[in-house]
Amino acid sequence: MKIAFTQLVQDLPATVPFIGPETLERAAGSTFKARIGANESAFGISSLAAEAMKSAIDGNGCNWYGDPENFQLREMLAAKHGVAMEEICVDGGIDSLLGLTVRALIEPGQAVVNSLGAYPTFAYHVNGFGGTLHSVPFVNNHEDPASLLAAATQHSAKLLYLSNPDNPMGTSHPAETIQQMIDNLPPGCILLLDEAYTEFAKAGLTPAIDTANRQVIRYRTFSKAYGMAGMRIGYVIANEELICGLNKVRNHFAVNRIAQVGATAALQDAKFLPEIAQKVAAGRQRIYQLADSLGLSYLESSTNFVAVDLGHGDTTRGLLTKLNDNGVFIRMPGVAPLDRFIRVGVGTEQEHRIFSERFTELLSQTTAEPA
Repeated sequence: MKIAFTQLVQDLPATVPFIGPETLERAAGSTFKARIGANESAFGISSLAAEAMKSAIDGNGCNWYGDPENFQLREMLAAKHGVAMEEICVDGGIDSLLGLTVRALIEPGQAVVNSLGAYPTFAYHVNGFGGTLHSVPFVNNHEDPASLLAAATQHSAKLLYLSNPDNPMGTSHPAETIQQMIDNLPPGCILLLDEAYTEFAKAGLTPAIDTANRQVIRYRTFSKAYGMAGMRIGYVIANEELICGLNKVRNHFAVNRIAQVGATAALQDAKFLPEIAQKVAAGRQRIYQLADSLGLSYLESSTNFVAVDLGHGDTTRGLLTKLNDNGVFIRMPGVAPLDRFIRVGVGTEQEHRIFSERFTELLSQTTAEPA
């Protein structure tokens, strides 16, 4: 019997946004020595979060469902951001929240705008729910607010996606630029402002939160600076009406109890984030210095990775494959001209040493090869 999938599913390619490092390890039959390709934290979680999660496991953390309302966590997040609890939705990471947003707001065929080469999971959800995606190029290695707004107006877009700081380039815009973008959104268009890396950025990149504005949804995560990528927990801040809509289609048991306990404890650790931000800043400097020593250009980063310019997409793809084959997991942007960069994650000092040695050796081999 042939399975009668919907026409939408039949038309979709059998792909996922990312190939996981575990998939590559299984294919190679060995584990990576430096796992610096998924923008995960190399520095672990808050000690308070670790203790709280261990205690929860010893108690009822695994045999009880998590609180479907995420009440305590939302209460703390509301106090942190100066908003009402009803203006926060918690779910299984930003990826899941982007899917909820598209599902709640996009009818099949409706227009959505993003940047060509931007975070691919958003496009994955738009395609998966039948939206029509219009993508504009990066400008000077930045997502371009002017082009995005023009495309949103041209196509009468329902949603417009922008990440600040950006993934995959690590670049960013000042808060004033983002606020101007918000102020000039066309009627009926909602800005999905992905701020997953905001804890790594310098001051002045994050505009004030205004939940009275029904045209903005702010996305935050515990996966990056908080180091809890494996726990899958994130949240959005938006007008109460938007949050109500997301809650209508949210899987209310998507966030497990251990993740809720860990995230709540992490918010109480005042010393943790400044220490992580300092470690990441030092790690970026190590990557800058390595690139300088090899005569390579790079982009100043506001994230926990650095985009290093290798000059051509074919060079980057070849070197990336060789690095993966030599125990270094790393990724690159997938769309030209961004694909001339390799995206180097901030790792531990040991991971950086491994990457530095193997990258330097493989790069010298690449440049020595005849054209």
